[in-house]
Amino acid sequence: MPELPEVEVSRQGISPYLEGQQLLGVVARQRQLRWWIPDEVVQLTPQPILAVSRRAKYLLISLAQGDIILHLGMSGHLKMVATDTPPTKHDHLDLLLSNNKLLRLNDTRRFGAVLWQAAGQPHTLLAALGPEPLTDAFTAQTLISACAKRSAAIKLVLMDNKVVVGVGNIYANEALFKAGILPAAAANSVTADKLALLCTVVKETLAAAIIQGGTTLKDFSQADGKPGYFKQQLLVYGRGGQPCTSCGEILADIRLGQRSTVFCAVCQS
Repeated sequence: MPELPEVEVSRQGISPYLEGQQLLGVVARQRQLRWWIPDEVVQLTPQPILAVSRRAKYLLISLAQGDIILHLGMSGHLKMVATDTPPTKHDHLDLLLSNNKLLRLNDTRRFGAVLWQAAGQPHTLLAALGPEPLTDAFTAQTLISACAKRSAAIKLVLMDNKVVVGVGNIYANEALFKAGILPAAAANSVTADKLALLCTVVKETLAAAIIQGGTTLKDFSQADGKPGYFKQQLLVYGRGGQPCTSCGEILADIRLGQRSTVFCAVCQS
């Protein structure tokens, strides 16, 4: 599933083509994605696109009446194409633009979502989200406070969107390795110094992934069709059973919260 860096890369890729343009209309070829695409989206009338932003793993296309909310799900990706480009299989939604281009959503598995948020009425999916990790709202003290009374595995706490948004499985594995913390350690057993370091490396890891265009494992591609190149920099994720790049110990691969969790028993303690 595309994580925060991949969604941010998508936002950066489409923003120059959308902001300041007129949204002329919406074409929905398949309305049943993870949820039914609401009438408010399909029936939008021509109006200017004010901004393209991101909240957690959601993209928001802001209009005067409200926001179109896009979520890429497991296999969704966005592409900018000329207006006369014929749709292909799994091209479920087009946003028609005044610059003779359209934003097209392709989603093989249909686990993505296209939703609507009326102006001044935050969608229920966004209302309870925690701080953005790449902003000053996410600090060492934020993480320390969140972990103080929680005995759950630190990796699961780090992936809790009420604690901090957008730190998915790939980047949680990577950040915990860089911070030297065992993923299964109880959150309230991790020292304040280690949590402060974890906060820093989360920011550094996500920022580095964005610069590299995200991580392409299977389905993700940028708006121009290029893959993300951060996969080449992964230190533990997807490397279970291989030697640790730091000490040579064979990396362990366990399940935490039903997700693959790779770590080095020597470097992380």
